[in-house]
Amino acid sequence: MLKDGQLYIAHSDNGNINLVGKMANRHGLIAGATGTGKTVTLQVLAETFSQAGVPCFMADMKGDLSGISQPGKLSGFIEKRMPEFGIENPEFAGCPTRFFDVFGEQGFPMRATVSAMGPQLLARLMELTEVQTGVLNAVFRIADDNNLLLIDLKDLKLMLDFVGKNAAQFTTEYGNIAPASIGAIQRSVLQIESEGGNQFFGEPAFNVEDLFAVENGRGVMNVLAADKLMLNPKLYSTYLLWLMTELYANLPEVGDLELPKFVFFFDEAHMLFDGTSKALVDKIEQVIRLIRSKGVGIYFITQVPSDVPVNVLAQLSNRVQHALRAYTPQDQKAVRAAAQTFRPNPSFKTEEAILDLGTGEALVSFLDEKGAPSVVERAKILFPLSQIGAITPGQRMDIQATAPKKLKDYEKFFDRESAYEVLTEARQKAEEEAEKERKALEKQKEKEAKAKEKEKEKKASSKSKKAGIGRTILGTMIAAAATSFARSAGTRIGKSIGGGSSKKSTSTAKKSTSTTKKSTSTAKKANTATKKAVNTAARKVTTEILKNIFK
Repeated sequence: MLKDGQLYIAHSDNGNINLVGKMANRHGLIAGATGTGKTVTLQVLAETFSQAGVPCFMADMKGDLSGISQPGKLSGFIEKRMPEFGIENPEFAGCPTRFFDVFGEQGFPMRATVSAMGPQLLARLMELTEVQTGVLNAVFRIADDNNLLLIDLKDLKLMLDFVGKNAAQFTTEYGNIAPASIGAIQRSVLQIESEGGNQFFGEPAFNVEDLFAVENGRGVMNVLAADKLMLNPKLYSTYLLWLMTELYANLPEVGDLELPKFVFFFDEAHMLFDGTSKALVDKIEQVIRLIRSKGVGIYFITQVPSDVPVNVLAQLSNRVQHALRAYTPQDQKAVRAAAQTFRPNPSFKTEEAILDLGTGEALVSFLDEKGAPSVVERAKILFPLSQIGAITPGQRMDIQATAPKKLKDYEKFFDRESAYEVLTEARQKAEEEAEKERKALEKQKEKEAKAKEKEKEKKASSKSKKAGIGRTILGTMIAAAATSFARSAGTRIGKSIGGGSSKKSTSTAKKSTSTTKKSTSTAKKANTATKKAVNTAARKVTTEILKNIFK
């Protein structure tokens, strides 16, 4: 409850222990072993802030925190504590509550775009090496420089594929982009997708200003269903870290207020720092240090203070330490470390008290009005006025049905033009152009082949024509040569025969019968010799003509 700017949280032998409202944005820590009452303490703090008009955000690991939406009821435990707290008639009441779920199953979806998440948080989520993180940074820069929006995982996958296939053209400006690194990042994206990450990345992206709601003077409790999300610790912690950095990036500076504008409870805080690079831890420290000037208080919930890095732990000024167990030397060391974080109280030994605390008891130290840590007190935490434990699915649905329309709009998923659509269109155009060029080249080759075939046929036809002409000329020449040769041979033979007859006319006359027979025989022999001579001459002429034609 709020009184004079102070929030009543616990009660000790020395009286009420109050959290000063204007110091509530100096952050805090709730620590303790499992089953010692951390969740109830968180619920008490949150509903006290709600009563003061301060909205809060919290992750519900087991569904127990959903009860903050319903009025509590009297029990034997509460009746026993009422006189100690000075409460006679507790006014049980629930807080105005909104349920959210990254997977959209038990509440309104809370999506983020890939660009908003950024390469540094994505690298943590995908557990990338330093080299791979550098390549992912380059991919984001290339996308920004080319106005390519990275909204969901399919945008990121296609962008990685595009950069990998065109790495050579980006090397000079963005540095070496190794195919092996691209491949490793692509495999990590597929893993995130298989674990439901594709439901988280997309639009409409969640607007953190929707967490700043007040109803009837009471701050709205924004409860994130995290039972399924916890199955992927990296996604859980990275998501909450993104949400925290979004608050820091979007809120204006307001300085120290009488009450914080918003309180952010980060349960299972050790998950935030497990396997986180030093660079990111430094960023977390910076955000926690500076976000208080924007009116936001961050409260980490974990088992032992040593789960939180020293530089971050130093920023957590309001402390509630529940019991720890010391079964091993390592446990004993953790107890000593936890005790040393408090301002000592001479009335008891802090280290011994931590081991002796009962359920619902805690060591408490808040900042005073001057900002100095108070002496640690052993105290009992107030009982919550809202229900302890989970609500029914029907009650959850009824609460969702009464939510503002702007929250219901988060259920209407849409997919606008982004890197995937732009690169897909560019690829299709490139493929179409390549197909056109291929067809044009095929046509050109076909045309050239036809031209060659036509030229071949033309040459063959020309040779055939020449051969025909040659054969015609050859035949004419042979015939002419044969006729000429025959005439010449006949003339010579005739002259030879005629000359002999004149000189020997007297003798021939006497021997007419005998000579006639011999002349006939000689003429036949001469005719045979003439044919042979003509054939021989024809062959010689034919050979010479063919040589000249088919050179």
